Amino acid sequence: MHPSLLSALFCVGLSVPALAAPCGNTSAGFSAWKDDFAREAKRAGVKKPGLRALANAQYASRTISADRNQKSFRYTLEKFMEIRGSTTIVAQGRKRKARNPNFYAALEKKYGVPAGVLIAIHGMETAFGHFMGDSQIVPAITTLAYDCRRSDFFVPHAIGALKLVDQGAITPATQGAKHGELGHTQFLPGNALQYGVDWGGDGRVDFYDMADALASTANYLRKKGWKKGKGYQPGEPNYEVLKQWNAATVYQQSLAIMGAGIDR
Repeated sequence: MHPSLLSALFCVGLSVPALAAPCGNTSAGFSAWKDDFAREAKRAGVKKPGLRALANAQYASRTISADRNQKSFRYTLEKFMEIRGSTTIVAQGRKRKARNPNFYAALEKKYGVPAGVLIAIHGMETAFGHFMGDSQIVPAITTLAYDCRRSDFFVPHAIGALKLVDQGAITPATQGAKHGELGHTQFLPGNALQYGVDWGGDGRVDFYDMADALASTANYLRKKGWKKGKGYQPGEPNYEVLKQWNAATVYQQSLAIMGAGIDR
C-alpha cells in the first residue's frame, strides 16, 4: 500500500499487550522504548530473529517526516487520479489482464474479486511493482509504533513485522514504503501476517512475488466482506469493501473507476 496515511488506515485484528514504555515524538527515547518493547514482543511470540531485528533498528527520521507531511486527503478526486496516473494504469492494466487472463480468472474464481480491482490496486500502490519502496520495513514500522501520534495503531504491525522476520518472509534489510508497507500491493506487516497467501505453493508467502501478493490482496478483500459476483461501483455491495483496503474516499472512488475501466 502506497507510502502514505491512506494505507495506514487499515484495521488489523491482532492482539498484543499494551506497551510498557512511553511513546515519544523525537529520537531521544527510541532506544529505551525498544528495550521495553522487546519484552512485549517476546510475550507476543516474537522469536530471536525478530528480536535481533528490533534491537538493530534505527530511528527512521524519513518515515516521521513523511508522516508529518501528507497531502493526499486534501486532493480532489480529479487531482488524486491525475497524480496517481489513472489513465496509464487503466491502459496498462488492460494489457496486463489480456496477457495473463488465466491467472486473474483463477483469482476471481477462488476469491470472487475481479481482475480490474486487483490490477488497479497493483498499479496505484507500486506502478505494477516498479517501485516498492526504499525504506527498511522494520525501522520504519517500529519508529511509527514508538511515535506518539498513532502508536496504538502501529504496534500490532510492528509485532507483525518482527514475526515476518521470524518466518523468513522478510529480513531486517527488506525495503518497503516509508510507513512500513511491503511488496507489490504494499501490505502493512500485520495484515501481511494475517492474510498472506502462498499462491505459488513453494511453502513461503512472498509479497515481492506478484502472484503471492495479488492472491493475498484478493484474500484480504474476501475476508473483509467481498461478495462474489456483486458490483463494486457506488451503491453496489462491494463498494464499501474497498474502504477496507484504503479508507480515503478519493482512493475508494479511484479504485472503482479504474477497476471498471480495466474490466470492461
